[in-house]
Amino acid sequence: MASFCKATLTALAAGLTLACAAFAPAHAQAPATSTLDKIKASGKVVLGVRETSPPMAYALGANEKYVGYHVELCERVLKEIVPQAKLEYMAVTAQNTLPLVQNGTLDIGCGPTTNNTARQQQVAFAVTTYVSEVRMAVRKDSDLKSISQLGNRTIAASTGTTAVQLLRKQERTLGAPIKTVLGKDHHESFMLLESGRADAFVLDDNLLAGMIANSKDPSAYRIVGEPLGAEPIALLFRKDDPTFKAAVDGVLTKLMQSGEMEKIYTKWFVNPIPPKNMSLNLPLGTTLRQLFAAPNDKPLETYQQ
Repeated sequence: MASFCKATLTALAAGLTLACAAFAPAHAQAPATSTLDKIKASGKVVLGVRETSPPMAYALGANEKYVGYHVELCERVLKEIVPQAKLEYMAVTAQNTLPLVQNGTLDIGCGPTTNNTARQQQVAFAVTTYVSEVRMAVRKDSDLKSISQLGNRTIAASTGTTAVQLLRKQERTLGAPIKTVLGKDHHESFMLLESGRADAFVLDDNLLAGMIANSKDPSAYRIVGEPLGAEPIALLFRKDDPTFKAAVDGVLTKLMQSGEMEKIYTKWFVNPIPPKNMSLNLPLGTTLRQLFAAPNDKPLETYQQ
């Protein structure tokens, strides 16, 4: 009887182990081969792209052609390091990009992903290729030119964005109140500026530029002032694959040093872009220009010190 019970318990334990393994998250299993070996063996490289994140990565038309600043950078990199490989595009979200990179489904993530220390525990990031700066949009006739002028002004921000916390921090720095009015989304916040109920709208500069470009009169607004905060954005790929990271970083660094990166930036952030052929009018900023001169993969936390 004792031996029967022991055997039964052993079988149950084994079954439980198998059951747990079956429900383990897919990203817990790291790919066995290196990224370059995987690409060579399959003859293709899988790019993770976004469908609605212009100008970084977005879909065009019914044929699902993917374009954007980060998509073009991915294509440039891959055509140099794996020229024979077929490029395969997979639409992903902010939520599933990291696990799909971890389990080897994606070879490289080409969306607008912030590099921070928590994510660095899961994936690796290339050198920073974009810095999202929180700035303010104003009407063209506004006297606001600097964040030092925000005291006693009415400023629009979107609920749940980092801009809200940054405005509170700026209020303490100025020692003067800032009346922050919250929109439920970016569209509503922009309407507060458009209607004159707010003197400025504070948000990531590329998102502000997109809102202005799609407004009734893009010439009626300007993006001004020093950044209230910044977030480094980069391509990402598997962790613990230094050979692939070195190859990607090498191509990106060459593009930066040759001046080609600035041309690609201008194509997507200054020149008219599809589908409406509107310009975001977002010239290369000082922070990103400095990163092009001295590339690094430092996380968000270093920008907050």
